[in-house]
Amino acid sequence: MSDLIEAGLGPGDVPAVLLSENERADPLDAALHAGRWGLSGGAADAEVPPGATHAFIVLDGASDPVDQIEALKAWLEARGEAVARVLCVVDCALLAANPKLHAWYEACVHFSDVVLLNRREGVSNRWMSDFQGRFEEKFYPCLFELVRAGKVRNPPLVLSPEARRMSHVFDETEWVAADGGEEEDAEDGEEVEVVPVEDPYLERRNGGRRVLELPRIADFLPGPGGPKV
Repeated sequence: MSDLIEAGLGPGDVPAVLLSENERADPLDAALHAGRWGLSGGAADAEVPPGATHAFIVLDGASDPVDQIEALKAWLEARGEAVARVLCVVDCALLAANPKLHAWYEACVHFSDVVLLNRREGVSNRWMSDFQGRFEEKFYPCLFELVRAGKVRNPPLVLSPEARRMSHVFDETEWVAADGGEEEDAEDGEEVEVVPVEDPYLERRNGGRRVLELPRIADFLPGPGGPKV
């Protein structure tokens, strides 16, 4: 984050960093002048400091990313704000050691414009190639970039506000005919019920549970609540 802000923004830009309230404190927080945001009753509770030209909202990496995205989508819409870029940082060593986490990271990549491949020590080139290949085969438009010593090669490219994400959750609402057909297929004069297109990761069953449920990444992380990896 520090590298992206220092090398990716221009003169006159005023960044604001909002970390999850569940993120443990770090000495870099003060250098970033980082604030906090959280979820309260499923809604996002966050405030961007006045005068900020760019806001970096860092999600809680130990919690469900879809719940956080859903809450932030409503928060952004209420303020008339737009998302410039969504970045996903992949802990390659953790994922390589725990294949069950692929579903969790696939959800993150689905929402991302740029995927930053981090912590690759001990991870084979074959694994790296296979990981990227599974998304390339599905024609994902996101960029894949390597992180070396906490830095990316081209910060302005990473922050460039060009949407390359598979998901349209942060874009203008799309509408389709409720019966699954095309609106223009209706006969002249016939009313057609239309419904908003819902992102597959946001869909819920009648009981409220997600259609696509993700593994609990906290179960795979070091420390309390998860095994040592």
